[in-house]
Amino acid sequence: MALLRADGRVLMQQRALASQHGGLWEFPGGKVEAGETPEMAAARELHEELGVALAPEALMPVGFASGPGSLPSGDEAAKVRAKSGGGRAIVILLYACRAWEGEPEAHEAEALGWYMPGEIPGLDMPPLDYPLAAALSTILAQNAI
Repeated sequence: MALLRADGRVLMQQRALASQHGGLWEFPGGKVEAGETPEMAAARELHEELGVALAPEALMPVGFASGPGSLPSGDEAAKVRAKSGGGRAIVILLYACRAWEGEPEAHEAEALGWYMPGEIPGLDMPPLDYPLAAALSTILAQNAI
């Protein structure tokens, strides 16, 4: 999720050091749970991770990125590999939002930072966040959001 301030800055969060990709910067968000739309999941995740409230209707689609995901460890990894022929694929959807309630706080992250869109590609990020940052920059340059 790309929270966009009036001054053009975008919120990024630094992953917890003990997590996969620990210390890297990313767009906040998470997994869609059973019975949720992606927009509902984004609103729920931002409430859990940042303590902000937003309406799913306020989200504007930006783009997506896909690639190989990480596998669970142990026996579960072997089951996934047997079913899929390798690792599992992951798809990340990026939405932008200009309206929310509350001040973002790092509930699950090491840190938060507000960056101009052109600064984001210079951050150390997980691989799939780079094409998301490019899509966001393109859409913002077109004033489409």
